[in-house]
Amino acid sequence: MLSRAEKADAIIKRVPRRREAGSHGSSGAWKVAFADFCLALLCLFLVLWLLAARQQEAMQDLLKAAGGNLIDDGRGRMVESMGGPRGSLISREPLPSDGNSASPRRREPGEADSEPRPRNVRLSKTLYETSADMAELAKLFAQLGEQVGLAGNIQSVITPYGLRVLLHDTEKQGMFERGSAQPSERFKALLRHLGPLFARIENQMLIVGHTDSLPYRHSSPAGLSNWALSSERAMAARRYLLEGGMPADSVLQVVGLADRAPLNTRDTTADENRRIELLILTKRQARSISAMFGAPDETQPWIEGVETALPDREDILALRGQLGVPGAATP
Repeated sequence: MLSRAEKADAIIKRVPRRREAGSHGSSGAWKVAFADFCLALLCLFLVLWLLAARQQEAMQDLLKAAGGNLIDDGRGRMVESMGGPRGSLISREPLPSDGNSASPRRREPGEADSEPRPRNVRLSKTLYETSADMAELAKLFAQLGEQVGLAGNIQSVITPYGLRVLLHDTEKQGMFERGSAQPSERFKALLRHLGPLFARIENQMLIVGHTDSLPYRHSSPAGLSNWALSSERAMAARRYLLEGGMPADSVLQVVGLADRAPLNTRDTTADENRRIELLILTKRQARSISAMFGAPDETQPWIEGVETALPDREDILALRGQLGVPGAATP
């Protein structure tokens, strides 16, 4: 027992407990939270970068398929992929283009070429004019369609102005993704295989896009429409033909007709109404179409400031003969 004097003189010393190993205490807890936040943010950026890398090729296809308003006739302007501001992890490298050709698809390392190659495609001439010539071309189209698995999606019709090739949807196989200008892989393969064929013939063609009559949900003047969709699909077909090696001069006109010319008039929403048509023209017909939109050869003054183009006399006589007009054969 200590006396009161000894208790008054006693010194009490508190010894702090030793912190457990690895503990940061209250002053270091924010460091752990900040490190976790930085790690989560880094993972988020990594996921966004991977998603952007996967979608970059599809975005480039859509930009190129959209057509001429993104390319200044190939005279130096570059097409830039869509992305964020500078400093973003999404690549914004420019895509050079000459406006008339499309660069081939980049294949990943180790990726095999899954597209079937055309076999036994032989041409007997370079300029096809007669019905027999067009029948030969129709057989070649059917052969190529069978090789890529699209035999049921191709029809050919011989007309007085050339060969009409219809590449249409069916219940089992579509040429494009629904509501999109992105072609299916088989349709891409078919168009690429047709490129070398058009490179070996002199005939020019029209590329015409068609849709069904199903409208877009928003039908404002500035919104998407079947007119824009059919035009973009026709431009996409041109792009993959160019990738296959078709010369740019082979195309005389690219046009979209929306749903105004259905194949199935009883059901305008039918699958076969969604199609791309390649109209391979005779030399005479191509010259007539080119002259229709070009400068007239001869003009005659009508009134002041207005001139009238003189029609071709041979064409007028031929038309009168088809209509049974008396005296049509006399010049």
